[in-house]
Amino acid sequence: MTSPLRLLQLLKLLDVTRLQEGDAEQQLQDWLLTLPKTTAPVAAFCIYPQFLKLTAAFIQSHTPGVALATVVNFPDGKQPLATVLADINAALANGANEIDCVLPYHILLAGDESAVLAFLVAVRQASAGACLKIIIESGELLTAQQITKATELVIASGADFVKTSTGKVPVGVTLEAARIILTSIAAADRAVGFKASGGVKTVAQALELVDLYENITGKSATSAGMRIGASTLLIALCQQLTA
Repeated sequence: MTSPLRLLQLLKLLDVTRLQEGDAEQQLQDWLLTLPKTTAPVAAFCIYPQFLKLTAAFIQSHTPGVALATVVNFPDGKQPLATVLADINAALANGANEIDCVLPYHILLAGDESAVLAFLVAVRQASAGACLKIIIESGELLTAQQITKATELVIASGADFVKTSTGKVPVGVTLEAARIILTSIAAADRAVGFKASGGVKTVAQALELVDLYENITGKSATSAGMRIGASTLLIALCQQLTA
C-alpha cells in the first residue's frame, strides 16, 4: 500500500489538465466545479487559452496559489513563430503564469537544429517571468538520440521544464523516454524540471515516474522540479487518500 505521504507528494506534482476539443465555457466550468476537493493543493491547472479568464477566476475563488497553465503551438508544433509569440503574449495578459509550448519537432526531424533553438529562445524571451515548459513530443521522435537532442535544445534555450507529450499522438510518456530525458536533465549545468504527460492515468504509473526522477536526479520530487500532467489521475489519487 502506498503511504499517504507519498500520495500527497503526487498530488502536489499534478498539472490537472483538460484539453478537450469542442469544449464550451459551460463544460469547462462544470468540470472545474466537479473536481474532487483535495487535502493539499495541486501544482497547476492546464487548459486551452480561451478558458484562461474563467479558470483564473475559479482559482482565485477556490484554490488560491495554484498556477494557471495554457498551451501554445499545440498540438502539432507547426504554427508560425509570430503566431506563437502573439499567443504567449495574449495568454500572459489573460492570467496564465505557465506556458506549455510544443517544440517544432518536425523541423528537428528534418535536421534543422539551429532553427529549433532559435524558435525556443524566442519563446523563452516572450514568456519571461512565466514558467516555460517545452513539449518535445517524445513519442514522435524516432530514436534515443533525437530525444536527447530535443532535451538538450530545450535546456540550451533556458526553458524551465522538458515535457514529454501533448497527449494527442499515439505514444505518450514512456519510462524509456523519461529515462533519456532525465539523464540529460541530470547532466545540465542548471536546474531544469521534468513534466511527464500523455497517458499517465494510474497512481502506479505516476509512482514509477517519480521513482525514476528521484533515482536519476538525486532530488526529491517537488513541483519546482517535476510535474505530472493528467486528468483522471486526480480522481484516482483522491480515492486512495480517502480510502
